[in-house]
Amino acid sequence: MTKLTANNVWGKVVLYLKEHKKVALHVACGDITNAQIEGNSLIIRSSDDFLIDILENGRSDIETAIRWQGLDLKFEAIKFESNEQKTNKDIKKLQNFFGNRMQIED
Repeated sequence: MTKLTANNVWGKVVLYLKEHKKVALHVACGDITNAQIEGNSLIIRSSDDFLIDILENGRSDIETAIRWQGLDLKFEAIKFESNEQKTNKDIKKLQNFFGNRMQIED
């Protein structure tokens, strides 16, 4: 019997989507590696707004793929800010505060 891990569950979700010809959702989900099981939820975290939207729009198919495995897990797609996004937000705040007097060098 295969051990229940988030990566195993997510891998089978991706396989289910491929087998059931959910092409766009399958492609979007194929690169996701940040899957976790917390409590009774399968959680995907991403800093990509577009990916979160795709996951939310495909929620029904993803939940069906989870149930297809005989699991009673809820599905959650959680948005987080990456360090790069936080840095860019801080730079914009500083540029707005200091105006043209501030030069950012690479």
